[in-house]
Amino acid sequence: MSNFLKRIGHFFRSLLSIRVCIFLIILIAGLVPSLILYFGIIQNYENEAVESRVSMVQNQLKVLTNHLVTYNYLKNQDSDVVKAELDMLSSIYEGRVMIIDSNFRVVEDTYGISIGKYMVSEEVIKGFQGTSTSHYDRVNGFIEIITPITSMVEVTGENQEVITTETVMGVLFTSISNDSIMDILDLLQNRAMILLTLSMIVILMVAFVLSGILVVPFRKLSVSISNVKNGFFDDFRPENTYVETSQISAAFEELLDRMKLLDESRQDFVANVSHELKTPLTSMKVLADSIASMPDAPVELYQEFFQDVTSEIDRENQIITDLLSLVKMDKKAAELNVEPRDINDMLEMILKRLLPLARQKDIEVVLECARPVTAEVDEVKLNLAFTNLVENAIKYNRVGGSVKVRLDSDHQFFTVEVEDDGIGIPEQDLQHIYERFYRVDKSHSREIGGTGLGRAITRSAVMMHRGTIQVESELEKGTTFTVQIPLKYSGSQEGL
Repeated sequence: MSNFLKRIGHFFRSLLSIRVCIFLIILIAGLVPSLILYFGIIQNYENEAVESRVSMVQNQLKVLTNHLVTYNYLKNQDSDVVKAELDMLSSIYEGRVMIIDSNFRVVEDTYGISIGKYMVSEEVIKGFQGTSTSHYDRVNGFIEIITPITSMVEVTGENQEVITTETVMGVLFTSISNDSIMDILDLLQNRAMILLTLSMIVILMVAFVLSGILVVPFRKLSVSISNVKNGFFDDFRPENTYVETSQISAAFEELLDRMKLLDESRQDFVANVSHELKTPLTSMKVLADSIASMPDAPVELYQEFFQDVTSEIDRENQIITDLLSLVKMDKKAAELNVEPRDINDMLEMILKRLLPLARQKDIEVVLECARPVTAEVDEVKLNLAFTNLVENAIKYNRVGGSVKVRLDSDHQFFTVEVEDDGIGIPEQDLQHIYERFYRVDKSHSREIGGTGLGRAITRSAVMMHRGTIQVESELEKGTTFTVQIPLKYSGSQEGL
């Protein structure tokens, strides 16, 4: 069953291929006008033929009604001239003619089966009202025509004025066959069907050839993309034949550049991680070798060496801890533990925790809150982000400097600014400060003890909350980081 469903799915996917779509569009564009033309011609001929036949018969019936009046045939049916005309009409048009007098009685019937009977219908009544009508019954194969029999009668008015009026004396009910029309119509349909079939064959061939030609650029583009998929990044060839292929090529080239950049970043990251983890191990190996080479060294020297080993172990542990934090930050935002939190209390606790570090360098730390702020955040991750910002502001500050943390909000976002008056960041380094293991001043950073992962962790935490982070800095004057985060978290919202 599953294999059958897969085959069905593959079939429908093949139907939606570009070539099939183009083929169907060309086919429909060619067939629809042909079918409209086919049915239009057939229908138009039939209507024209019926109208022409009705008009021709009505003209002859008009002559017949004049003879009926002239020979007073409604009163006396002995006129051979009228009978001959009736026989001729019935024979030529393979039909039937009935003469109905003013009492709705049939006085003459070319079929001879309704003479003396009465005939009352809507069409006959309209005929006695002076209206000529016709009705085409395609299903039963006949045309009915109602023709009034009128005569001119002179009437004397009140002032002895003679007035001539037209009076309906009877009605001609004529039914004629449409066999001749249908014979010609069948012949026309057969020839039109042959032409339609030929045109369909031509349209199918043209659609097949054109669809093949039109999809060539897409096929080339597909081959290039397949080459990239197989690892041959330099084999991609943009296709600019159509606007669509140009847009796809441009988008894929942009994606390819990003893939190359990500691959380079991954390689750099692996190299940096290897280097950062190896450095403390190398130091510990040197210290261990030094101790091993001095079996008679004093206890004080042993203690000093072991303190250095402990320091390197702490450094290794910090690097691993930061790496684990960064890996957690890189996971999906769905793993955020979002709850309403008091941001004022969070910042107060962070500054309280970092106060001993600030006192070591005689740095003043100030928290300025414009208003109480409560937001839907993951307290652990956001706490880590703000801690990194404030800790860096203290570490990379001058002795006796200051760090100001400002909190404000509007109806949609809350904003945290961390400002210091420390060493600052060079302008050329600002675009790289969120890269993993990137250090502005490597020697100074080593001395302070940073791992080069703090700002990357901070940025990841902010982005997971759909927020933004910006930095402004000037050498020897200080740095300001500005973080803006929505008060209400929405996982489906695009990153700002």
